[in-house]
Amino acid sequence: MHRRLHGRGALFGTDPPGLAPRLVGLRPHQHRAVAVEHPREVPFVVLTGARGLGKSAVLEELRDAYRGHTPVALVDCAASEFAAPPSGRPAEAWSPLAQALLVVAEQLAAPVTGAGRIQFPRLMSGLVAVAAGGWGDADSERIRSEVERILLLNESGSWLSGLAGRWAGKVAANVVTAVSGTGQLLTAAIEATLDSLSEGFGNRRHQRASLWYQDYPNAGGHARRGLMLLSGHFRAGGTSRLHAERYLVRALLADLTDAYSGVLPRMQRIGRPLVLVDNAQHPPGPGLIDAVLRDRADGIADQVVFFAGLRGTGEFLRSAVRRELSELARRTDWTPDAGAPSSRALLVSLPPLSPDDTLHIVGAACGELPVPPQLPHATHRLTGGNPLGITVLAEAAAQRLPGPAAPAELLTGEIRLAQDQPGAPAYRELLDRLVPADRLGELTVLAAAHDYDSACALADALLSDDFGPADVRALQTRLADEGLPVTAGQFVGDPFVRTLLLLRLHHLDADHARWRQAHETLIRHYGPDGDDAVRAGYRLHHHLALGADESAIGYLRDAFPVLDTRTWLATLRFVAGAPWFHAHDDRGRDFTGRGDRRAAVALGRTDAAYRVPDGVADPTLHLRVRRLLHAVWQLSDPLVLPDATVCDRLRFELEQLSNLRPAGNALLWRASREWPEDALAGRPPRLPEDDDDQHLGGA
Repeated sequence: MHRRLHGRGALFGTDPPGLAPRLVGLRPHQHRAVAVEHPREVPFVVLTGARGLGKSAVLEELRDAYRGHTPVALVDCAASEFAAPPSGRPAEAWSPLAQALLVVAEQLAAPVTGAGRIQFPRLMSGLVAVAAGGWGDADSERIRSEVERILLLNESGSWLSGLAGRWAGKVAANVVTAVSGTGQLLTAAIEATLDSLSEGFGNRRHQRASLWYQDYPNAGGHARRGLMLLSGHFRAGGTSRLHAERYLVRALLADLTDAYSGVLPRMQRIGRPLVLVDNAQHPPGPGLIDAVLRDRADGIADQVVFFAGLRGTGEFLRSAVRRELSELARRTDWTPDAGAPSSRALLVSLPPLSPDDTLHIVGAACGELPVPPQLPHATHRLTGGNPLGITVLAEAAAQRLPGPAAPAELLTGEIRLAQDQPGAPAYRELLDRLVPADRLGELTVLAAAHDYDSACALADALLSDDFGPADVRALQTRLADEGLPVTAGQFVGDPFVRTLLLLRLHHLDADHARWRQAHETLIRHYGPDGDDAVRAGYRLHHHLALGADESAIGYLRDAFPVLDTRTWLATLRFVAGAPWFHAHDDRGRDFTGRGDRRAAVALGRTDAAYRVPDGVADPTLHLRVRRLLHAVWQLSDPLVLPDATVCDRLRFELEQLSNLRPAGNALLWRASREWPEDALAGRPPRLPEDDDDQHLGGA
């Protein structure tokens, strides 16, 4: 099994072999062969999911597991080198995909166990032709630099270390001479370049490769004309460039196929070459995926194993086969559809980590430090199993223990994730990685909303005038496209991300002004006009977020005898799910104590000093509902460690309420057992199942 990752055994397992060893044909971290799955055509594996689920970590582990054993390359499509051409390189002679092919080939060329360097004469020729399209007004040093890097793709060993430089010098001299004369400068530059390259082809394999472009469309059997057409199509942009780029991808794969052909290479090379593409939602990712899938659909075979990490659900791969990771532990059951190129892709959703995984990660990070026994459960409840969240919180605990280590303290405390970086609050480090940076400000405010309409109300009240309803809709769509869950009743559907955003909202101002404004805006939005139970629940939720509990207590008290039990429990759970942060006075100033008084209220310690409002017909029920509300509020808060004493009180209060509602006794009794168990196990409270007790009025 693999060294660093948890919960990913279906990818890296060795007994039985996981998905990666079955496709590559090698055990991870070993030069030991495994029978390959899909010997004729390999699925293009795309790991999907939202930010923080470990796609990058999986790809890095794949690189580390196979580097030195079989050719492997890893490119991050979000890297700056793919964002824009290098200085001096015109845009018509550069693209993210062409740059990525160069980077991939440079890594794949490295020698591995039992086999030497791989040469890329086809790709080299094509990339030189593309680069030559931007040499019209270039100086000789820039030409030399570009040519030398590309020519190194064709170096076969150390004894030829000076050959690329000599070729580059000759090409540069010929090109400078050509472009300084008269006539069609670009054509002259390409001709001079190709003449020099043709002189460099020596062995039979290179000679075959030099003729490869004669099959380029309309080349008429002339490789030089094919390269000229390739360069022209690339410069033309649009669909012409897509056509040229697809041919460059084909050149890379043809060079790899050539490296594995013949008796000796097949004996020396164990394991298929592996190309890893991170953040494939950015260029050049989609173009690379499309080019490979289309060629495979057209019957142009290759044996390269591709793994890509894609943020979101991969909707543009509509015909792809979709699998959960757990389904791939022994076989893929993948069969492409002959008429759909995207069916050559195998989309794999990475699941959240389990509570046991969380326990192991926290334990490994903290070592010998004394870990509060509830911290791993609370960490899993807060993060929902998000690997990035678990890892950062575990590291925060390791840096903070034996000091206070509740999740709220870990998130707001400073953490240093690297020695050469300054420390920062952990919640900010997480938000930098989990939400779109260009929309962090808007999402911080809109995280308090529950749907499109309430988000528009917040945007109108707190955001700039140029962020209107259309922008709200676009942001809602973007979150879904990035793989965040769509959850009824919440604008930001992922509870962990929402909690982090609300924490940031609370800390935006020293006096927490925007925190208060956001919740006051939503209280007005869900005001009494056209009131119903749903709107009342939203309104009370935001009252409670401001520390005002009287309206929630009154509503739940009066609704208890009349609402059906399931609806009453659902309302209690939703209202008490309000975010809690230390209390403030009516001017937004922090109270001196800053203590969490919810436990004290839940345990009845404040009953004696509390005055029941005038006119309440049943003061005992009022006090019981008050204690229950604060107990559920405290125990459902993902930022605190569950309190066993409060759990006992929650059980007692629900038992007592069940005696007052014979028609709903079964549901209340079941909640009295399940909700404390959920809290101690690090789970949100679940609504009890009706089973066969619906006749009691619990539905």
